[in-house]
Amino acid sequence: MTVQSASERPRFDLGSVAYGGDYNPEQWPEEIWPQDVALMREAGVNLVSLGIFSWARLEPRPGEYDFGWLDRIIGLLHEAGIRIDLATPTAAPPAWFQRANPHVRPVTVSGTVLGYGARQTYCPSSPEYAGAAARITTELARRYAGHPAVVLWHIHNEYGCHTSRCYCEQSVSAFRAWLADRYRTVEALNAAWGTAFWGQLYADFDEVDVPREAPAAANPSQQVDFRRFSSDALLECYRRERDIVRAADPSVPITTNFMAGLTDNLDLWQWAEEVDVVANDHYLTAAQKDNHINLSLSADLTRSLAGGRPWLLMEHSTSAVNWQGHNIAKRPGELARNSLAHLARGADGIMFFQWRASRNGVEKFHSAMVPHAGTDTRLWREVVALGARLGKLEEVCGTRVEAKAAIVWDWESRWNLDCGNKPSTDLGFRERLDAFYACLWHAGLTVDFVHPGADLSGYRLVLAPSMYVTSAAWAENLRGWVRSGGTLVSSYFTGIVDQNGAVHLGGYPGALRDILGVRTEEFLPLLPGQRVKLASEDPGIPAGSASRWAEDLRLDGAAAVLRHSEGPGAGRPAVTRHGFGEGTAWYLATAPDQSTLDAVLRAACADAGLALPVGRPAGVECVRRVGAGGDEFDFLINHTDQDVVVPLGGEQVTVPAGRVRVVVSTR
Repeated sequence: MTVQSASERPRFDLGSVAYGGDYNPEQWPEEIWPQDVALMREAGVNLVSLGIFSWARLEPRPGEYDFGWLDRIIGLLHEAGIRIDLATPTAAPPAWFQRANPHVRPVTVSGTVLGYGARQTYCPSSPEYAGAAARITTELARRYAGHPAVVLWHIHNEYGCHTSRCYCEQSVSAFRAWLADRYRTVEALNAAWGTAFWGQLYADFDEVDVPREAPAAANPSQQVDFRRFSSDALLECYRRERDIVRAADPSVPITTNFMAGLTDNLDLWQWAEEVDVVANDHYLTAAQKDNHINLSLSADLTRSLAGGRPWLLMEHSTSAVNWQGHNIAKRPGELARNSLAHLARGADGIMFFQWRASRNGVEKFHSAMVPHAGTDTRLWREVVALGARLGKLEEVCGTRVEAKAAIVWDWESRWNLDCGNKPSTDLGFRERLDAFYACLWHAGLTVDFVHPGADLSGYRLVLAPSMYVTSAAWAENLRGWVRSGGTLVSSYFTGIVDQNGAVHLGGYPGALRDILGVRTEEFLPLLPGQRVKLASEDPGIPAGSASRWAEDLRLDGAAAVLRHSEGPGAGRPAVTRHGFGEGTAWYLATAPDQSTLDAVLRAACADAGLALPVGRPAGVECVRRVGAGGDEFDFLINHTDQDVVVPLGGEQVTVPAGRVRVVVSTR
């Protein structure tokens, strides 16, 4: 199958910022529908996602279709000038399908068969599910292809959110076929998985099982391959429905909603190549301190998946969600602040789950654009105000965010780190990555995320805080980039294994030793809560402290910037700097305290020739979008409880507490 290039794919362009949300009219009496449409017009809604969980209404019995109700609501929306993101409803198979195919229910790693009564109750490798999903998709696409209100097709919903991996017998058979296609011979599989360890040698692919609960930990290479297979199995489900829709309606763009930054079950670098426009769902974690930084990370990651092109925020919440331990309502102004932060970082659409708060079901206490209390509410007034504001920002559409720095993000490293049995339980994909990102966020530096094999020539600074998996090709990519003048910052437990999970021999950090100019003989992880002092050997980097990690690190061309002055690594370098070709490589063999990490990353920015903003108040986010003609849109987002003054282009701009200013400069 040939994947279309970005320039060949149908483009999504409403001519203004898309604004709206999931609309589920089947939950409400039909006399409510005209009221909903009138309220949508009042709020400035111009796009709704329709039909996402409607399979049972559209096909109440096998092969019997009822599109009358959908025709009527599409007609009402079209008459009001509201466009439609029409979904295939395959995330919620009907009860009749479950009754006819009980073996299709997903099975957990411990062997529990999951029951019906939620959503995504299916095995992704099931032929029965594939056939039923293809039939409803075919009927839907045939009926609404070419409809002037349908400007976007939405395949399924949140792939991998609930049914990410299935351990049933159908999945076992599909996994074996996937392995045979990947490795061709069982001897190649044995070599890749290192099955000589613990006597796990296979003589035939039919002997291979999925990585179930076992007396001891399952082979980590087997676990990671099963993660790869599971991502591919879901991608095949998406491709099947997408290709049916494409054949019927080739000029309308097609998408599905990712959950970048929230779940880790799909290799979204691979998935992003298969959609016409990248769409993402994001929800704040209410208990997380500075959760707006995680929002920015998710938006930057989504923009990066889109290759820098504009993307859609397909779902977020107007206020509280329903599924966290403490579902905290958003404070006045937070709805707009969150929405405009996504817009600032490249979104051309701001959508919510959902339009009207449900009266029944699991998500009845999830906030919505129309709350249970109705329109005489602060929430509704903020929804209307946001719609009016977005309506005045149509010139932002199509502009791009520019970044001169990047962070390596690799789902395979994340999956490998998840397998456990590492030198410390403190090792995780997100911990160092989030710490590095937060430092750059506070410094005012906008970043992209990149695949380790990506073209890095457009960046001056690249951070690799969690690149545990490093193939020879990826190492060479970094090597050539640093040699030609790039500045690399790498953290501990990076460069350790290849894509099969085999350790690079000769000393750590494995594949990156020559670039970093260091060699580690042994890891010296610290105990929980243990903090050790760091002594400075560079006048620009003050002494500090560190936690989590130390190494028996030897210099092999690099210079020590900080050393451990106590603990198991006492006397050993903790942070190093190495000139490599025309570039520079930093290595952090520990987890410095926040101020020390900030100082190190600022020094790396100086090496890269990146000027950081001066005089920006703490807690204020400044992001710029630039148009093809040079027009600039500066988003100044105040996350504090005080009015602030932000220097911008030689002027002083006041941003009220908790509010957002958008400053437009026309060239």
